[in-house]
Amino acid sequence: MMIKYRKEVEGLRPYIPGKSIDEVKQTYGLTHIVKLASNENPLGCSELAKQSIIESLKEPSYYPDGNCTALREKLAKKYSLKPNQFIFGAGSDEIINMITKTYVAIGDEVITGDITFPQYKAGTLQMGGKIVEVPLKAHTFDLDGILDHITNQTRIIFIANPNNPTGTMVNAAKQLDFLNRVPKDILIVMDEAYVEYIKDPDFPQTISLLHQYPNLMVLRTFSKMYGLASMRIGYGIGNEDVIEKINRIRGPFNVTTTAQVAAVAALDDEAFVQHTYDVNEASKAYTYTRCHQLKLAYIETYGNFVMIDFGRPSPDMFEALQSEGFIVRPGHNLGMPGYQRVTLGTQEQMTAFFDVVERIIK
Repeated sequence: MMIKYRKEVEGLRPYIPGKSIDEVKQTYGLTHIVKLASNENPLGCSELAKQSIIESLKEPSYYPDGNCTALREKLAKKYSLKPNQFIFGAGSDEIINMITKTYVAIGDEVITGDITFPQYKAGTLQMGGKIVEVPLKAHTFDLDGILDHITNQTRIIFIANPNNPTGTMVNAAKQLDFLNRVPKDILIVMDEAYVEYIKDPDFPQTISLLHQYPNLMVLRTFSKMYGLASMRIGYGIGNEDVIEKINRIRGPFNVTTTAQVAAVAALDDEAFVQHTYDVNEASKAYTYTRCHQLKLAYIETYGNFVMIDFGRPSPDMFEALQSEGFIVRPGHNLGMPGYQRVTLGTQEQMTAFFDVVERIIK
């Protein structure tokens, strides 16, 4: 007899990652693989973070600081906020799940884009909520469209800015107008996972708006710019009451000691952050140039990845690239058939990548 499970689980599917580097090597008989699939930092992480990780492993028998005190205080000082305005999780994924567990009941509605980070949908459905996916407009969140879909059942609006996978952004003026038009009893979550890659003056300074909008929350991560994806650590910032409610859902000791000390050290290494930014900008410019030369359509990005249309079915191009030792993220899995999402690697990696692309498409 089958054990009964919640009906909400029926519509969920487990996250299925792509092949690991070792699997790709074995499948194609390759010795070298370049992974450009998961928007990771091609430079790795800060040496300061590495040293802190090594030091933290000397006492693995102790539970981590469940309050993330050192990191909490450091971020509070960095953003001139109160320590209790922060919540931490094993990546932003966990925080998204905590948010939906806190605010979504069966039948409640959550609004987001139709092509965006899939965890917003997964977190909603697992609580029995209804996900309302508003089509993007010019590959960007359609804020007017979102406003048109607000009902009495709307509880949360998730917006990725910049958006993953399209790389587009909502500018400050549009975001401010949007914040002023959303009912105050709806939580607005701005997911800024790639914010460190942006120096555009039109990008919103969302954290500075928190005191004006009690229903506003910001998500950040250490997985991208800071190169700590395997550590699994992200954080949310918001109104003290919102954070306190979400914190009731958080499990004890949910962020490891290793992740906490690595994050603190990473924040201290501003030179590494600047170097990563510079490398990303150079690789972005190079990518645009090669796309123009090869007559490939692409979406201009504000992140560390680019959506490129290679003019052939997404699964076929994905397989062709993988057989040559390059792992990318196929667009048909992201709602954009024909495209591939390509993480911006180092100059050397991108040169090799486009040399292979040129050979494949010609």
